[in-house]
Amino acid sequence: MRRGLVHVLAWSLATGAAVTLSWWGVHTVMAGTVYDRPRALPITAADATTQESKPLASSTNRPTPSKGPSSPAPKPTGQPRTPTPSKPPAKTPSHSPTTSGQVKSYDTDGGRVVFDIGESSAALVSATPGAGWSMQVWKTETWIRVEFGAGADRVSVFCTWHDGPPRVEIGNY
Repeated sequence: MRRGLVHVLAWSLATGAAVTLSWWGVHTVMAGTVYDRPRALPITAADATTQESKPLASSTNRPTPSKGPSSPAPKPTGQPRTPTPSKPPAKTPSHSPTTSGQVKSYDTDGGRVVFDIGESSAALVSATPGAGWSMQVWKTETWIRVEFGAGADRVSVFCTWHDGPPRVEIGNY
């Protein structure tokens, strides 16, 4: 009986030491891999009042886009949609010194795009695809394109400033 108790005690001590050593090793390695949380744009009272007029969708419960006759898909007209202006973030992006800090967001069927639009250029602040949509971004010196895709559906948001002040065009394909 005493011999069995000694074995159980020795096994418990060895297991405890192994778990402690493993935890310490993993903790030491993982401590340097912590990332900063993503920043979100502040919501102002003006934004809250404009959002009240349309239903809000959560990331877990989004309405499915219908292509039926009751809600036909809008055709690209070449005219930009009316942006939902929002207040500029506390600091402007460091990679775009020519932007004015006028932040505008554009809601589409595929997701939401936010640009920092200046007098002669623009910068992409964020692009968030909707549930079930994927996203691609292309950037050059004179334009930015964000494309959302779900199956055969495509929604593109173009911001161009190559021949004048920045302008945004949205097209469903």
